[in-house]
Amino acid sequence: MKFYHLILLSFLTIFAACGQEEAHQYIKFNNIQELYQFLKWSPENRFPLISAHRGGPMPGFPENCIETFNNATTYNPMVIEFDIAYSKDSVMVIMHDDNLDRTSTGKGPIGNYKYEELQSFNLKDNEGKETSFKIPTLDSVLSWSKGKVLLTIDLKKGVSYAKVIEKVRQYQVESNAILITYNANQAEEVHRLAPDLMISASVQKQSELKRLNALGIPDNRIVAFVGVSAPDKELYQFLHARGITTILGTMGNIDKSAIASPARNIYYHLVNNGADILSGDNIPQAAEQLDKFRYNKKLKSARIN
Repeated sequence: MKFYHLILLSFLTIFAACGQEEAHQYIKFNNIQELYQFLKWSPENRFPLISAHRGGPMPGFPENCIETFNNATTYNPMVIEFDIAYSKDSVMVIMHDDNLDRTSTGKGPIGNYKYEELQSFNLKDNEGKETSFKIPTLDSVLSWSKGKVLLTIDLKKGVSYAKVIEKVRQYQVESNAILITYNANQAEEVHRLAPDLMISASVQKQSELKRLNALGIPDNRIVAFVGVSAPDKELYQFLHARGITTILGTMGNIDKSAIASPARNIYYHLVNNGADILSGDNIPQAAEQLDKFRYNKKLKSARIN
């Protein structure tokens, strides 16, 4: 009988572990061609996603933190947006602010500290509560991300695109990485350094796409950031006709409106009107509405597990 109980206990432990794993919704691309296909917009291929701005911070989960990134995947398959800064000894670490004060127990500019010194600080959530989580490196994020999430990588001022691309190559995450650019010249630099990588580029009017094309960047390497307020449907139609997936930033006013008026189903209507990736901070509400949208439209993807 005792042996039977041990067998039963082992089975329940394994079952519980499997159940816990199933709570995460991961995105997996086996190669960069699968990423290209996923991001090539078509009515049949469409699968709207959430991009967790700064990784999806919530109470107990600080921004720009691997534990927070993984928590976000319990709500939906995720695009994770995060920020890279340099430590004093030029280690690429994940941090948005120039100063440590708001998001950690450290004080002053992040560039005043070597990486080992940064590890003495704990991260704080957005309510200022200290956690046990540490400032991660770019290496650790890239290593963790493979087979789990799609990344949109934001570089703070002074961080080298070339150095980040080296890391993307080192960890072989070309198939789940998108580099964020803010102007056509940055996009041209990234495409020159790594013509196989996907680029998030600002396209808030048709002329901006023509400018990118004139610099040699083809439509099939562009994910179009259309701004932080919903554009006219004509812009979505123009981009979709060229097979380009769009990102709409909901951080700020859109997220605030959605929280104030949940019955309006704002996120549902945004994707219904043409947004493909919603980049914001209100992960639970957006996840619920995108689940509903994908169910109603019978949208599925082989890349989601």
